[in-house]
Amino acid sequence: MEPSKQIQYTSNEVKDTGDSSSVPNGHFDGRVKRPAGGTVRTQTPQPPGAECSSHRPANAGMESWREERTRSVEDNEMSLPSLAAAYTTILRGLGEDPQRQGLLKTPWRAATAMQFFTKGYQEKIIDVLNDAIFDEDHDEMVIVKDIDMFSMCEHHLVPIFGRVHIGYLPNKRVLGLSKLARIVEIYSRRLQVQERLTKQIAVAITEALQPTGVGVVIEATHMCMVMRGVQKMNSKTVTSTMLGVFREDPKTRDEFLTLIRS
Repeated sequence: MEPSKQIQYTSNEVKDTGDSSSVPNGHFDGRVKRPAGGTVRTQTPQPPGAECSSHRPANAGMESWREERTRSVEDNEMSLPSLAAAYTTILRGLGEDPQRQGLLKTPWRAATAMQFFTKGYQEKIIDVLNDAIFDEDHDEMVIVKDIDMFSMCEHHLVPIFGRVHIGYLPNKRVLGLSKLARIVEIYSRRLQVQERLTKQIAVAITEALQPTGVGVVIEATHMCMVMRGVQKMNSKTVTSTMLGVFREDPKTRDEFLTLIRS
């Protein structure tokens, strides 16, 4: 299969990453089927795990999602000295003196901060959702918008920040509203690309609730485009993932997009 063509969208353009045949964490089992056609921009399907370094098999399904955790609190304690030493090396490489007063504790501060920035590796979605899924005969759209998001660009290790909008159509089950924000926090507090982050959030909600459909839109500023490179201060990147009826039904999708912009 040929690799997908990446298309960049900025300002008010939206990039859809809702191809259900791609497996962002090796844990999407295809419950939401992709329609034969549609009006939303799509990407060519990729092999399972192509967007993620974990490369878990597609048939791992729900189990890999439930068991996902790659770092513990104990790991943090053990790795902190080596992380601090690495920052000391970086300071020397930059021509600084790590022994001068202002930098004496900087390696330890920076190491601790980086562990916090990536604390999503210590958490599992199942821990967050365990007691927050409720049986409810509600079949109208549920939307939580303007969820603040902070992440780290995996290419340059500089911040990504912005807002996440989530909507879903329940199928006899609903999720505690704060848990949608917690899902965003778990996946964003990792080294990320925005395209993958968008899809991971949508897939996690789909697997947990098996709703009629899910829509996720992220608007974010990438400091790798602001502080370096093209240095475009006002640029924003918008990505979307639409699954189920949000992808299949233009009216449902339009209602979601209209409500998050209101």
